Amino acid sequence: MDGTLIDSIAVVVDAYGQTVRGFGLPLPPAALIRDTLPAGPVMVILERLLGRRAGPEEADAYQRALADRAATVHVYPGIRPMLESISRRIPLAVFTGASTASCRTLLGATGLLDSFDVIVGGDEVDQPKPSPNGVLLACEQMGVPPERTAYVGDHPYDLESARRAGTLAVAASWGSMFDPDRSEHADVILAEPADLTALVRRE
Repeated sequence: MDGTLIDSIAVVVDAYGQTVRGFGLPLPPAALIRDTLPAGPVMVILERLLGRRAGPEEADAYQRALADRAATVHVYPGIRPMLESISRRIPLAVFTGASTASCRTLLGATGLLDSFDVIVGGDEVDQPKPSPNGVLLACEQMGVPPERTAYVGDHPYDLESARRAGTLAVAASWGSMFDPDRSEHADVILAEPADLTALVRRE
C-alpha cells in the first residue's frame, strides 16, 4: 500500500511523529521514523519510538492523527485506471505492514478501498515482512493459490515476501522505497502501473 498504491510515507511519518510528541516526548527525526516503518504494525512501531510499552490509548492517538492527515495522501499516477481495469477480471487483495485499520483509513480516504476484495494488515500475522505469512493469508482469503498470484511492492522486503510465499514477485519501480540495487528477488520490474495491466492480460 504505502509507496506502491499511494504516496503516503510523509503522512504516516508525520502522524507517528505527532503521536509521540503528544505523549510528552521530543519529535523524532523523520528519518528515524521512516527507518522504523518496516518493523511491523502500529503497536510495534509506537513501542520503538516511545521506548516503552504502548497500549490502546497510544494506538488510538495514532489512528486519529492518521485520519486527520489522510485526505492529503496522493494516489500514484496510473494506479486508478490500472485498478479499474484489473479489478473487473481478477480478485485483488492488499497485504500491508501497516495495521488493517490504518490501511482502511488511507485507502478509504483516497477512494481505493472498494477496488479490493481482501485487506490484510500487519497486525493480522505473527511475523512482519519479509516473512511470507501475510501474503499467504491474503491468498487464502482470496481463495487463490500463491502460485497463481502476483505480489506487487516497492520495498525489498515486499519482493522477498513474495518469493518466499511462492507468488510472482513484482517490483513497483515508481514506489518511494524501490531500490534497483536491492531488487534481486524481483521476477518482474514494472516501470509504471499500466505495465501490470499488460502483465495480467498476457497471463
